[in-house]
Order: sequence, then C-alpha cells, then structure tokens
Amino acid sequence: MPRRPLSRAPFALAAIAAVLTVTACVPNQPAAGSPTTTGTGTVSVSSTSDACRLSATEAAAGTLTFRVRNDGADVTEFYLLGSDGLRVVAEAENIGPGLSRDLVVRLEPGTYRTACKPGMTGDGIQAPFTVVGTAATVDAHRAEVLSAAQTSYVAYVRDQVGQLLTATRRFADAYTAGDDATARTLYAPTRVHWERVEPVAESFGDLDPLLDLRQADLTAGQAWTGWHLLEKDLWAPDAAANGGAPYVPLTTAERRSAADQLVATTQQLMDRVTAADFTVEASRIANGAKELLDEVATGKVTGEEETWSHTDLWDLQANLDGAHMAYQVLADVVRAGDPGLATELDQRFQAVATLMATHGSYDAGFAGYDSLSADQVKQLSAAVDALSEPLSRLAAAVVAA
Repeated sequence: MPRRPLSRAPFALAAIAAVLTVTACVPNQPAAGSPTTTGTGTVSVSSTSDACRLSATEAAAGTLTFRVRNDGADVTEFYLLGSDGLRVVAEAENIGPGLSRDLVVRLEPGTYRTACKPGMTGDGIQAPFTVVGTAATVDAHRAEVLSAAQTSYVAYVRDQVGQLLTATRRFADAYTAGDDATARTLYAPTRVHWERVEPVAESFGDLDPLLDLRQADLTAGQAWTGWHLLEKDLWAPDAAANGGAPYVPLTTAERRSAADQLVATTQQLMDRVTAADFTVEASRIANGAKELLDEVATGKVTGEEETWSHTDLWDLQANLDGAHMAYQVLADVVRAGDPGLATELDQRFQAVATLMATHGSYDAGFAGYDSLSADQVKQLSAAVDALSEPLSRLAAAVVAA
C-alpha cells in the first residue's frame, strides 16, 4: 500500500529509510510570472519541502499532463483530488529527489484540488485547480471501446472485493477463535484479492489506511488497525525485531475488536464499489496499473510490506495480476493507437510471469520472501523495472484523442 494516508489519509529498488516529517496543509503556489490558465495540455509542477508550485491553476478540459518534478530533498507524491480534497482522481507516487514523473489524465470541467506530499506524509500542500471548457468529443467507436473497458474493469473490481469480503470473514472467524494455524494459512490468499484492486480503495481516501497501514508508517497518535496489526499478532516478533521490547500479544477482546473492524471496513469497501454510480474512468484504470507496479517496487521487492509473515511474493503476484487486468481491458485501445507499446507490454508481462513461476504459485504456495537470495531479489527488481517503463506510457496511449 502507499506509505501514507492522504487526508487520513515506485520506482526505486532500495527502501526509503529516512524519518520523514509531516507537512502541514498549505496552499499551492503558481510559479512566479506564470499564467493562470494553460492551453497547452501540460502543467508543470515543482514539489519542494515547503511548496507545490504549478505553472497554471486552471486548464482546459480534455487530456492533461501534469509534469511533476521533485526539486526537494525528500521523496514526494502528487495528487489530483476531487473538490472535497479526499477522492483521488489520479496520483503519481514515489518521485525521488531530482526525478520527474508525468501524470496523464482526461478531465471533465469542474473544480479539483492538487496536492504535493513531500516526505509522503501528512495532508499534503493543497490548492484548488479548475478545469474549464468542454473536452473534445471522442469518436464513437473509441468511446464504445472505452466504455466497454470501464464496464469490464468495474465488474472485475466488484468480483475481487466480493471475494475479499468472503475470505476476510473466514480469516476473522479463525483468528478470533484462536485458531492461529488456520488464520496464518488464510492470511496471504485472502490479501491477494485486496492487492489486485488496491488503487480503487485508495481512490476513496479513507479506507486504505484503515485496512492496510503498516506499523512503520503510523504517525504520532494514529490508531493502528487493519491487516498488518493482525499479521504481527500472528507472527509475533522477538524483542530484537520489536524495538527491543518483548511483544505483547493482543488479548481476546482486542482480537475480536481488530477482526470486527477489518470485516466492517471491508464491508464499507464492498458497499462503495457496488453502488449504482460507481465507475472507474479509463485514465484511472491505466494510472492504477502503474500504481500497482509502484507498489511492487516500494514494498514487495524490498520485502517491507509483509514484515512478519514474509508473504510478499503473494502480494507481488497479486499486484501483477491487477496491473495485467487493467492493461487487458484497455488493450484494444492501445493496439489501435500504439501497437508497438502493446507488443512491448505483452512481452514484459510474460517475462515477469515466467520469473514469478520459479518462486511458486497460488495453488502450490510461494516461497517466503526472506528465503530469496540477493540475486533472486535483483532479478525480480530488474524484471519489474523493465515492465514499469512501458506501463508508465499506458495512460497517455489510452487518453490520446
């Protein structure tokens, strides 16, 4: 999961091991002397430790590229939010110092908010952003294909969240009954359904940290809930891995409370994705595929996601599944507009799948991540990195007029 809540709330191989300070929510600033409105389809963003400067605060409806550059000292993120400052419309994560990332979206007229999050913590540096005019009409055939892609992807999300809810209830029953052996067996296969569609949960703003926040990412005074709280309790660390203090298991009452919260929050996710007005725009599907690969690079390949269970390979495969599905529902659009990109993506996905098969499968189980050699981790990193680059071009291919 992303290492921070937004309003509660990848492609580096090494873990980011710095203590990051919380950034207050202060207004964005247009760059000095820049226009208020852009007509070029590109807005430049400069993120520093204390500012989020955009070359324009208004843009014309249609395809828009936010060209985000990290001019600060800490890893940063950039978000385009709904007018409430909570709903995530699009995001570019884990942008290292001196690096740039393009975020391509297709936007309808309306009021949005932009946010830089230096250090990947806090509410971010937010400000209003307005989209005006009327987006260019998409030709009838392309619109039909995109609509079918969105319908297919929504069905996939609903299916995965439905399976997640059913499996989470089974897991919670075993955990609260004290059947730790069964709970450990169910933990990783259940989370597969979450990891496949996590960007959708992130788009709601408040559910992701309640379900998937790691202990290492807690902010001062923040209550810890969700999967990783229970993971730690099931694979209790020794004192050396627990900050030098003996681990104190959760009481029976605490177990019940934690499991009930997990099920209830998953039910909230189910309610939201099955709502009649729930949809996922094509640009969001494409950007979500890249987000899932970023998840792999910043949490799974580094072995930081599943600190105690070491079931990271299950999560890694699930992230790849989700990214591949996102690409597949959009593949007809990509092949029509950029057949070379489609061919490259097909090849890169196959290469990663072949490598992952050497480490296990859902049916047979995956190796513990702590059992992989440094060379094996390096191979995974290289394969994921090779896929990430062409996947970063998916959104542009999908939203192109």
